[in-house]
Amino acid sequence: MSSESLQPAPTLCRRTLLAALGGAGLAATLTACGGSDDSSSGSAGSSESSGSGSSGSSGGEALAKTSEIPEGGGKVFADQGVVVTQPTAGDFKAYSTVCPHQKQRVNSVDNGVITCPAHGSQFSVTDGSVEKGPATSGLTAAKVMVDGDSIMLM
Repeated sequence: MSSESLQPAPTLCRRTLLAALGGAGLAATLTACGGSDDSSSGSAGSSESSGSGSSGSSGGEALAKTSEIPEGGGKVFADQGVVVTQPTAGDFKAYSTVCPHQKQRVNSVDNGVITCPAHGSQFSVTDGSVEKGPATSGLTAAKVMVDGDSIMLM
């Protein structure tokens, strides 16, 4: 073997390697974000829903049947990060499960209040406002709608 035929393997500089990896990551992100848009552009309404329902499918994720949410109470959907309440018959509302006090998750609805187990803050099922601190602001409203007998997370 002659020394002329042996060439050292090319080395990648750190900058070239990072640029290549960054480009691959960007391509993966754009691919994941692309595709069809299944979100409903007609859901610019309020964060609450009346029991009147609507016909047809408007997108969103079905959370529960209306019969599963007790009047004057509610139900926590931990996986979706939302609590749905029914303050009065046929009036469904939803809020984020994130307590504004220290970002812990509310986990129960009893006797007309949504409770955070971390420090005992309680929130109204009617409007998500603070009933008992230490939280000083209410729960953030989420968007739901009633479609027939289903409650849809928008």
